[in-house]
Amino acid sequence: MDFITFQNMVQNHNPQDGIAARFYDKAIKTDNISKDGLPIFINRCFVEIRIKDNNDEVFDQPATADKIHRFPVEYARYQLGKKQVSTGTPLEQFAFLTAAEIESLKVRGIFTVEALAQLDEQKASQLDIEKERDLAKKFLANAKNNQALLQWQKKEESYKAEIKALQQELENLKKASPVKRTRRKS
Repeated sequence: MDFITFQNMVQNHNPQDGIAARFYDKAIKTDNISKDGLPIFINRCFVEIRIKDNNDEVFDQPATADKIHRFPVEYARYQLGKKQVSTGTPLEQFAFLTAAEIESLKVRGIFTVEALAQLDEQKASQLDIEKERDLAKKFLANAKNNQALLQWQKKEESYKAEIKALQQELENLKKASPVKRTRRKS
């Protein structure tokens, strides 16, 4: 699912009044133990359900087909977030955004710096996130320049490895061929 599809779902969605849901991954400890004696964990999709004006009651439980059907937009947001984060830089790693700005972007279906930077100017203006979009574009432009530096470093490392291998080969050749030594007459 892409950002446009998600936006269309949000516009056509009729949320349940007073109920908010959030799907997320949670690490669950299994009964299994690894070879080194440590517990093994697995990821499970959970849903957190909150009721308006009642901060004391939070229903946090494994996501079921019923919950996914009941909160389709929230589940679509969860799926979109997983898809974006698997190919991009999570917003949490973007130091220029506050926690509130990150959550605001996530509600709009934007989970990565790349997705934020790719928004067209008009959509960013509609969402009132022009400043955030511009920061993301500048960040990615600088990161692209860093990519050239990383490629240069990798090339330099391969040259150093090649030089070291050639030096070792030269040493092996020196050891293999006897050197004739002549004595000087005094």
